[in-house]
Amino acid sequence: MSYTELLAPAKDKYTAFAAIDCGTDAVYIGAGNFGARKNAPNSLEDIKEVVDYAHKFWAKVFITLNTILTDSELEEAVKLAKELDSIGVDAILVQDMGLLKLLGEDASFTTPLHMSTQCDNRSLDKINFFNKIGVSRVVLARELSLEQIRNIHKENPKLELETFVHGALCVSYSGQCYLSQYIGGRSANRGECAQPCRKKYNILTDKNEYIKKDIHPLCLKDFNASKHIKSLIDCGVFSFKIEGRLKDIGYVKNITAYYRQELDKFSKKTSSGKSIYPFTPNPEKSFNRGFTDYFLEKRKDCFNFVSPKSRGEYIGTVKKVEGNKIIINTKLKLNPQDGLCFENKNNLEGFLINKVEGCVIFPNKKISIKVGTKLYRNQNIEFEKELLKPVKRQIGLNIIANLNKLEITDEDNIKTEFELPIGESAKNQEKMNETFIKQFTKTGETDFYIEKIRVNTNIPFMQVSQINQFRRDCFSKHMQKRIEYYLNKRERKQQIKSTEYYIKELDYRANIHNKTAKTFYEECGVNNIKEMSLESESPKRQVELMRTKHCIKYALNMCKSDKNLLLEDEKGTKFPLKFDCKNCEMAVLSPIKF
Repeated sequence: MSYTELLAPAKDKYTAFAAIDCGTDAVYIGAGNFGARKNAPNSLEDIKEVVDYAHKFWAKVFITLNTILTDSELEEAVKLAKELDSIGVDAILVQDMGLLKLLGEDASFTTPLHMSTQCDNRSLDKINFFNKIGVSRVVLARELSLEQIRNIHKENPKLELETFVHGALCVSYSGQCYLSQYIGGRSANRGECAQPCRKKYNILTDKNEYIKKDIHPLCLKDFNASKHIKSLIDCGVFSFKIEGRLKDIGYVKNITAYYRQELDKFSKKTSSGKSIYPFTPNPEKSFNRGFTDYFLEKRKDCFNFVSPKSRGEYIGTVKKVEGNKIIINTKLKLNPQDGLCFENKNNLEGFLINKVEGCVIFPNKKISIKVGTKLYRNQNIEFEKELLKPVKRQIGLNIIANLNKLEITDEDNIKTEFELPIGESAKNQEKMNETFIKQFTKTGETDFYIEKIRVNTNIPFMQVSQINQFRRDCFSKHMQKRIEYYLNKRERKQQIKSTEYYIKELDYRANIHNKTAKTFYEECGVNNIKEMSLESESPKRQVELMRTKHCIKYALNMCKSDKNLLLEDEKGTKFPLKFDCKNCEMAVLSPIKF
């Protein structure tokens, strides 16, 4: 079996601790103001706590500095990156080529650099370029198929490939969405996306013929690639990434535990320890808008026009409605205070359960619902209580006592030897040895559990308190040795070198936001930078605000229609749609002038 990495999100240190406890091999977390989720920053002190905890299990901590930066911000971001380097983070995700250049060329900076999915990593040429300049890893675009991923790995066999495996989907190619910037000045490339893709729009023709009204035409279901894990491993994916740096602890625990179990069926983990869960992981029970495997194999319905809210798990259909009670066809146990929802025209309507009598429920409010309607549970009160229970992750130890030595060997084959305490012989040697084994096996809340313990010598007389203290000292020193070993074998950054870029002309879509980024591209042979980023310089022409593999014509069964379509927002602004049928892509354009 090959090694793979499970990578979980964390909005704060507590979520990071929970993800690590649930078995992730790595966490990614924001620092300062330069992450693509501006609402999830963390202090250096908190990140240091996460780093110290993660490294006990040889788990990694990645930091997202993946926004585009102004010239003044670039200096601040470099300073922050060096501080992160000094506290031992394991990688930094970047989008800005200016930051890549400055950190990559700095010999004193040792942390590996990963190219964020915000770099629009969907072409083989782009990944080949990043591989040649010397980055450690590329986070692939979500839209890639298994075949495309396989081809990328074939040409770049030593480059680590990271791909999303679960969570919310950006409808646009990452790094290529400017709709939020256009509508309200909140740039997705600056970590401030207002998510206009989750809003309601009308779809109409250029002749003012309305095709659909008040729907969510840009809203996608959530990604779930769990059925494709083996295929993704076979295609060369090393890191499996869960989306969700704004998600709560319960969500992160459930989804991390689920993918830990799924990955363990096909590969070995890169970190240590095992986790025992007080709940049965099930992604259907956490926030989701319905699931899609997107474009991994073939085009499917990836959209959810009804609502961007959580639909949750399907529980059954309405069998009968009698006054203020609803009889449901379901095999699931329902509980008071569970939240149920159903699709009602172009909306998701919900209610809480006041009382349950078998398959009969009493809603907390008057609702109008038809027989046969599908019901979903988007709040499972009992499951959420289970998620609040702590999960403990522990590393397996084999212990053997021979002569006057105690040897500890952990699951990673790290060995530590200790001198057994000197003391008088025990009056009842058999009892003493039994007591020693019993007390040494009480690992409780420590980071270890005992797989096997053998005593092949006479343990000197020791009080129970002495054995306990000896155990604590042994575990502490062994953990120190583990961490030292991990730090010594850690990957170090390669120096970034200039390499010929695969195209010679760039426009606003290259997201060049500072002079250093401009210099980076020029040094890589780009001879025509037509304009800087859209965030710094608004083009006086019609531009693409978004390019996506999701196609509204396909979704509406209008592929063969020659009608020109537009999106109309709640303020009446009309956005023309451009369809590239050859590549099966759609672009949302700015109204004639930006």
